[in-house]
Order: sequence, then C-alpha cells, then structure tokens
Amino acid sequence: MRGIRPAVLGLALALAAATGCSSSGSDSHPARPASDAWRLVWSDEFDGAAGTRPNPGKWGFDLGGEPSWGNSEWEYYTDRPQNASLDGSGHLAVTARRETLPGMAPCPEGTCDITSARLNTKDRFAQKYGRFEARIRIPSGQGIWPAFWMLGADIERHPWPANGEIDVMEILGSDPATLYGTAHAPGFGDKGMGGSTRLPDGAALSDAFHTYAVEWAPDRITWSLDGTPYFALDRASLPEGRTWVFDHGFFLLLNLAVGGEWPGPPDDTTVFPATMLVDYVRVYGR
Repeated sequence: MRGIRPAVLGLALALAAATGCSSSGSDSHPARPASDAWRLVWSDEFDGAAGTRPNPGKWGFDLGGEPSWGNSEWEYYTDRPQNASLDGSGHLAVTARRETLPGMAPCPEGTCDITSARLNTKDRFAQKYGRFEARIRIPSGQGIWPAFWMLGADIERHPWPANGEIDVMEILGSDPATLYGTAHAPGFGDKGMGGSTRLPDGAALSDAFHTYAVEWAPDRITWSLDGTPYFALDRASLPEGRTWVFDHGFFLLLNLAVGGEWPGPPDDTTVFPATMLVDYVRVYGR
C-alpha cells in the first residue's frame, strides 16, 4: 500500500492454476483450514452489535490525510464509527464517505471532502512467518483502493521500506476483477515485486466475499486467492541490489483509500458511501 504500483516480477506460479480460483460468496464464517499443520494464533471474527467500534485491544487507527501516506491519496482517515464499525452481521464495515469534517483542511491532495478509515494492529499484535488471511468483500468504483496488508513492526527503527511491506490484497475499484499481491523492501520500494490474478470467469471480486492470504516462510512468501496460489517470491530469486528483510514480526493493516497515484482520483461515476466488508482476519502459525 505504501508503494506506488507493483511490478510483476519474482517467481510466478502456474497461471493456469490461478484460473481455479473459486467464488466464496456466502456471508457466514467459513471453517478454518483443515490442515493439522496450521494452528490459529490470532483472529477477529467481528461479531457484535451494529455500530460497535472494532475491538480496541486488537485494532488501532491511523488518522489524518496526506502527506502522511505518501501516495497522493484524497481521503482523510478517522476513528469514527461512521468510517469503521461492526455491521451486526459478523462483519467489519470500513466506509469511505463524501463529507467535510472540521480539521480536514488544508488538504494537499484532492477535494478535502472524503473520509475513510485505516486500522492496524501496531503495538497490539505482530507475527513472523505463518498464514495470514482475511475474507473480504470489496467495493468498486473509480479511485477506490481497498487493501489488506502488513508492515514490519520495526518501522520506528527502520523506516519504510527498510522495515518491509507485504500487500496481501490490493484491488483498484476501476478494475475490480484483478487482484494484486506485492512485496516492498530496500531495492524494490516504490515499484515492489508482485503478481496478479483474476477469477476464471472474469467476474468482479466486488460481487462476493473472497479469501485473500499469504503463507510466509523464512525464504518464500506465497500469495493465494480463495485457497489457490497465484504468485510466490523466493529469497534466492531476488536480483542483485534487492534485500530480503522478511525475517521479523509484521503487524496487520486494513484500509479503504480513495485516489492516489495508482488508482487515480474518483470521478462523477464513483458512488459514495463505498464500503469494504471484512468477514474475518485470521493468523496461523506452525
């Protein structure tokens, strides 16, 4: 999310296998992975009454607007329930709204009238290696930019990109049929190294819930959609001048950005409010 746009580099798994990605459209919480090799370490199922704020023991908020985020984004992040709250049906609703709040101006980017939310587990939960997954229904629309991602927890001592970043899911609302998974580190900061995939029938990922995941091992990170791997990055395959920093704890982030250098600005066709529904976030270890 911090970088500009992923470059499709690294070891891509067979794209033919990616065409086996299946829809995950039911609203109910699906079962956890059956493999005995994975052990659930941390999760949030977002069960609770409508309008309830996310569990403060698990989630904090990044607040404000640019220039904090570095992507020329238009939104102003808040911690209000209007932008992030439970919907009463087992989901977290992260909502971008067209509105103006006191304190938003001046805005170096955009029209200064869009609010949204960016949640993180910084100083609450971080893990090195494992399976990290979220089941999400994204919104669509020009300039809409949903993401589920991870940042190295040593960011205060080693500022980005030295701390590392793993983008589990990024989708452009103008092209909701394409999923991007990307890594950022020294030598591949702004551009990143990553891959992309689409559903076999060309359906929009915004039409249903889907499970976005990475499996992270000491020397490889593998991205998957609905249980089907579509890209892997190997430590041994990094070109000269690119550094593997994925060897320490990372914390989680969920956000719904609007505008920016990659998605471009919203336009007259963009519908607000736009909501990203998160069914669950789960982290497993060995």
